[in-house]
Amino acid sequence: MDPQLTEVSQQLERFKAAFVRKDYNTCSDLLSRLKVLLTKFTSLPPLFENTPNAAQELAIARDIYEHAVVLSVKTEDQDAFERDFFQLKPYYVDARNRLPPSPQENLILGLNLLRLLVQNRIAEFHTELELLSSATLDNPCIKHAVELEQSFMEGAYNRVLSARQTAPDATYVYFMDLLAKTIRDEIAGCSEKAYDYVSISDARQMLLFSSDQELLTYVNEEHPEWEVKDGFVVFQKAKETAPCKEIPSLQLINQTLSYARELERIV
Repeated sequence: MDPQLTEVSQQLERFKAAFVRKDYNTCSDLLSRLKVLLTKFTSLPPLFENTPNAAQELAIARDIYEHAVVLSVKTEDQDAFERDFFQLKPYYVDARNRLPPSPQENLILGLNLLRLLVQNRIAEFHTELELLSSATLDNPCIKHAVELEQSFMEGAYNRVLSARQTAPDATYVYFMDLLAKTIRDEIAGCSEKAYDYVSISDARQMLLFSSDQELLTYVNEEHPEWEVKDGFVVFQKAKETAPCKEIPSLQLINQTLSYARELERIV
């Protein structure tokens, strides 16, 4: 085997061992070295040179970037996820005829769809869907993301939250939790504009919490400006809300009639 390919293979095995141990700091260090080593392979995108070990180099590079994407989920780094996914994508698209299908492809494509949904990038979500084949769309990982988007757009937030229990893989839980937070923040924003205050039980139901303690924790961490007292949640200290200004309706009517008379004289 080529010495450079041997070195990459050895480093990748060390990465996988650290990943199993959940030693993500070591994984990040090894990943940086692996990416540098991959730059020496001219068989990789965008060159795709037909070297003697091209098939092996493409396969090991794809494996590295797939692990990089999953590592970014484990470390909760959405920026790293986006970078690594875009580095991986050519192996799923441009190198499709050069490599056998990856068993991780649909899982990672589904993760990317969830990321776009969490970031409210709905147009990009649908653009990615348009690029998928009908067979891929039937995959459970992709269907899960599509059903979530439909429920989210319909406002069926209970279905979105319950979908966490049916996630096709444990790596999906991170984005599912972020989506749940996005939903609660949206409901909270609407609630504080619609009401001055609500009872704790009503607030718990509106924000889709299963216990009062979960609600109180959410209020303390996300909305410290709210007040909880006497069994009620007071939004934005409603007592401090500025009074509405009176509209001088009679004056406006007189001005409008005056303009109408002047226009009639001109005509």
